[in-house]
Amino acid sequence: MADSPVELPGRLAILPFRNKVLLPGAIVRIRCTNPSSVKLVEQELWQKEEKGLIGVLPVRDSEAGAVGSLLSPGVGSDSGEGGSKAGGSAGESSKQDTKNGKEPIHWHNKGVAARALHLSRGVEKPSGRVTYIVVLEGLCRFSVQDISARGSYHVARVSRLDMTKTELEQAEQDPDLIALSRQFKATAMELISVLEQKQKTVGRTKVLLDTVPVYRLADIFVASFEISFEEQLSMLDSVDLKVRLSKATELVDRHLQSILVAEKITQKVEGQLSKSQKEFLLRQQMRAIKEELGDNDDDEDDVVALERKMQNAGMPANIWKHAQRELRRLRKMQPQQPGYSSSRAYLELLADLPWQKVSEERELDLRAAKESLDQDHYGLTKVKQRIIEYLAVRKLKPDARGPVLCFVGPPGVGKTSLASSIAKALNRKFIRISLGGVKDEADIRGHRRTYIGSMPGRLIDGLKRVSVSNPVMLLDEIDKTGSDVRGDPASALLEVLDPEQNKTFNDHYLNVPFDLSKVIFVATANRMQPIPPPLLDRMEVIELPGYTPEEKLKIAMKHLIPRVLEQHGLSSAYLQIPEDMVKLIIERYTREAGVRNLERNLAALARAAAVKVAEQVNTLRLGKEIQPITTTLLDSRLADGGEVEMEVIPMGHDISNTYENPSPMIVDEAMLEKVLGPPRFDDIEAVDRVASPGVSVGLVWTSVGGEVQFVEATAMVGKGDLHLTGQLGDVIKESAQLALTWVRARAADLNLSPTSDINLLESRDIHIHFPAGAVPKDGPSAGVTLVTSLVSLFSNRKVRADTAMTFFF
Repeated sequence: MADSPVELPGRLAILPFRNKVLLPGAIVRIRCTNPSSVKLVEQELWQKEEKGLIGVLPVRDSEAGAVGSLLSPGVGSDSGEGGSKAGGSAGESSKQDTKNGKEPIHWHNKGVAARALHLSRGVEKPSGRVTYIVVLEGLCRFSVQDISARGSYHVARVSRLDMTKTELEQAEQDPDLIALSRQFKATAMELISVLEQKQKTVGRTKVLLDTVPVYRLADIFVASFEISFEEQLSMLDSVDLKVRLSKATELVDRHLQSILVAEKITQKVEGQLSKSQKEFLLRQQMRAIKEELGDNDDDEDDVVALERKMQNAGMPANIWKHAQRELRRLRKMQPQQPGYSSSRAYLELLADLPWQKVSEERELDLRAAKESLDQDHYGLTKVKQRIIEYLAVRKLKPDARGPVLCFVGPPGVGKTSLASSIAKALNRKFIRISLGGVKDEADIRGHRRTYIGSMPGRLIDGLKRVSVSNPVMLLDEIDKTGSDVRGDPASALLEVLDPEQNKTFNDHYLNVPFDLSKVIFVATANRMQPIPPPLLDRMEVIELPGYTPEEKLKIAMKHLIPRVLEQHGLSSAYLQIPEDMVKLIIERYTREAGVRNLERNLAALARAAAVKVAEQVNTLRLGKEIQPITTTLLDSRLADGGEVEMEVIPMGHDISNTYENPSPMIVDEAMLEKVLGPPRFDDIEAVDRVASPGVSVGLVWTSVGGEVQFVEATAMVGKGDLHLTGQLGDVIKESAQLALTWVRARAADLNLSPTSDINLLESRDIHIHFPAGAVPKDGPSAGVTLVTSLVSLFSNRKVRADTAMTFFF
């Protein structure tokens, strides 16, 4: 087992190690920057072709903490492979150098001869100072006989301390040494076994136990430990093999015990960390015991109820796995933790969503559906026919992916009620989602759960509220969505309304796909122009025009009046509105495409009647108590100075029987004017406005219906210029120029001048004005109205008051 001894020269250049020890067999990496150390490495190692040996001698600090300032600075050691950090009991200091008054250097009297395994040279910038990086391997111990300076570094006369080969062979036969060797190897093997559980590189250390002599193993093992400088010196001073093995065994065992104690502490800490898990299991057992006893009032039982609810939700397999992960995460959290409430709210949403629950559709009866539509809506023949066609396809193929219907029309024409009628005919639940003013994409797709206060989109939230996955969903006011830095809701609706994509709709909050293919989407809009073309392409547009006066009359008599009377607690026995009065309300008090203002005016009449009926009841009660009658509010409103007659009822008579057949209030023109005020619209305005030549009547189209627009043309002395006023757009200005040119070119044909050579604008200007100057006006359809106005002006003939021409805003 003995290796070949190193031939040690009589004198060695000395490299000082401050507060560190290099032991035989250890490898250390040092960086030399001090001039004396650099000089030593350069002359003894760098410049020689065959690298020799140098001596590494420990240098200890003085009691004041000062180490020789000449040698110690710059001679540091960076522990590398098998860095040397050995120790033992304190060694003896000697050879104090007091030459030239320098700080004495406390040299240790024993050191280690070392050879250079690697050497590299570098130059620091910008100082240009030369540095060396040296990797040294300790070989054998030596004792210092004397030490002297050679230039800037020191040289010592040394003598070998390690045994010769013959002495080693004899010593290995010593029974005490054999026993110490076995004890050391056993302790070292136990240490290696413990380290194997933490490190993967200890396999090479096992090989050392079988290949390296035991006296070398002692130095190698101790060099790898973090021990004090004094202990390192003690190990260096242990020349005797028995003493060295005994100290090495002690240090290895101490290191082993420190590792075991550290592991014990770690296990104890981990046990404390797992205490919460143990408490969780105990709570689960306690919950089961309480359920058996019927004493289950713990708040934590809500988690169990939530899990049961999730199991009954009918989630798809992949979503159920995701929900289970979230539920396990929730169980590990305490209710006081910040993310507990948000995680619980998310799981409750998953449990509440209708993954499989649907409304049971009854067998479609097209005749009954048509009767229902006719009962709820008057007119709209083409629209109702399209709905019947849609229902017919659903009857023949229930799983058919029908088109998305989009009802476009002015307010009050019945768009929303038509969608409700579709849901009623299909026996499905109905939900309305208003998109007016929505500018955030998160309203459609939801917020991501990373945000505080995040919530699902309106679609998922609506499905949660109706609790079925196949409702009729109305996307109301789809033309009034906007876009800003938060996204474009209209673009998000592309996925919703596409039958090929909405079966895997991904809400940002939900973060799992949800099937929207069973939902019947119906949209409403006032105008098609604001709807983006890709979104409009996914819908079938059905236009709902405004109602004619005759249709409004039928709607009022059949639908509006009965509904208004019911809403106000009245009946036809209390209030009657003749058909003629309804016509007057339509002609003089409303001018709209729908019937909303008509219903408001009817409601005003109903309120006036409700006041009178309520005061009659109050009057009879006062008469029963024999109290004086005061003038009623309705008397002062309808009949100045009118009196109220009071019927004397016997004490035993039932008051309620008196109102079985009261005299109804019949609405007349006087009541209309008193309740609704003077007429807002009449035909006299048009007659008065067109009384002079140059004024024509136009019909204006707007997003909320239509209006009457007058065009007034006036001639004056001038230079033949055309003046336009009324906040007009570029297109309508060009229409005015074109109308004037057309009239001038055909002046002779229109009998405006004897011949075509006469200039109609000679010595005069034309001023065309569009009243209501605060309202912007533009459109391509004003040409006929402008031509009529100019021809009327040039011919000095008035336009008919009962005729109007198309116009556009």
